Amino acid sequence: MAIASVNPATGETLKTFEANGPEEIESRLAAAHATFRTYRTTSFPERSRFLKRAAALLEEDREDIARTMTSEMGKPLVAARAEAAKCVKAMRWYADHAEELLADEHPSDDDVKDSGASGVTVRYRPLGVVLAVMPWNFPLWQVVRFAAPALMAGNTGLLKHASNVPQTALYLGDLFHRAGFPDGCFQTLLVGAGAIEGVLRDPRVAAATLTGSEPAGRSVASIAGDEVKKTVLELGGSDPYVVMPSADVDRAARVAVTARVQNNGQSCIAAKRFIVHEDVHDAFTERFTARMEALAVGDPMDESTDVGPLATEQGRADVEELVDDAVRRGARVLCGAGRPEGRPAGWYYLPTVLTGVTPKMRIHHEEAFGPVATVYRVSDLDEAVAVANDSPFGLSSNVWTREAGDMERFVRDMEAGGIFFNGMTASHPAMPFGGVKRSGYGRELSGHGIREFCNITTVWTAA
Repeated sequence: MAIASVNPATGETLKTFEANGPEEIESRLAAAHATFRTYRTTSFPERSRFLKRAAALLEEDREDIARTMTSEMGKPLVAARAEAAKCVKAMRWYADHAEELLADEHPSDDDVKDSGASGVTVRYRPLGVVLAVMPWNFPLWQVVRFAAPALMAGNTGLLKHASNVPQTALYLGDLFHRAGFPDGCFQTLLVGAGAIEGVLRDPRVAAATLTGSEPAGRSVASIAGDEVKKTVLELGGSDPYVVMPSADVDRAARVAVTARVQNNGQSCIAAKRFIVHEDVHDAFTERFTARMEALAVGDPMDESTDVGPLATEQGRADVEELVDDAVRRGARVLCGAGRPEGRPAGWYYLPTVLTGVTPKMRIHHEEAFGPVATVYRVSDLDEAVAVANDSPFGLSSNVWTREAGDMERFVRDMEAGGIFFNGMTASHPAMPFGGVKRSGYGRELSGHGIREFCNITTVWTAA
């Protein structure tokens, strides 16, 4: 794949970039490895100063980098600004909390006295060079939520970003350099997917993290497994959004629209399957469909735009194939299901609502990475849980109910890494993030995320 910025609103190629050759890749690998040897010995206050400086610089750059993201992958400018602000928040959170999250632990003397120890300490030590393979949909946030904890833990990072967001990728490397992190601490590799295996197999790389598609995750996991290296994977999601009879239906319908079309519908944690109890199905579906149909589709640089283009031409084709397959097999279109009139340029797709979806349709099992919602009618709580879990994915979930018994049942039986009651799924630096089943493994964010790339070391001293 060519490394180029292509404006998805117009199809215009903005900039092209030469991929790093073998010598440049070797140089960056060597720098990352050499820097780790000394950077791992820096103190938490030193790392915190670097990261807080990066946060301040990003805050200053917010408007420029927001426009860069919008021009490269099409998210509305308002959302791009919010993404930059979220990254600033995460950097500051880890700068403030990393030391306590990685503080030494001391099992009680009573618990370890029969081991023959005078004392036992559990220490979190950095692993080394971590390769991050990141996607285009949240080109700043996906990287920062890895980089902030990894750098605060004392690791160094190599970023292989998606090939359609090279300007954002280069910005990130420059940001951490300007913030004062030692040379080699965090570097961007401008390479295609074919270069990943060689980098990951290099003995100087200790671990890898990937956010992206299931095929990409399988590939990285298999290579890392062969090399016996730690990985964290955050892959696809087809998150359920369950509405039960006790829900505030009007609020649930309003939030559902944002939950589905955030980032132009290109979010792993976007709600995609709307599972509605028959008692409130018609009321919810009518309000939800009306609001989806009323969304403003247009230029993502326009402040009034709700939904911009999909990031790539192939991405739009993939969404069209899923919708067309469902319609051919009997699904009913309540709104959308096509390209907007009058927009020959750019990769736009109308916000779409489908009903009558069955397991015979691809969209029932595959992730729709665009502004397409499927609505299911269920008769009771058991059926709601069954339909919610009838997916190969298990990233997050949304449930609308005021009944404590319903809540407990969903917490017990929902196959997902997160369950959000009466609100929309969101990631936050203080909350662990990740999934089960084909949505991946491991966790990002919170204390769980920063410990993923640590050597959890037992220090035993004889009595």
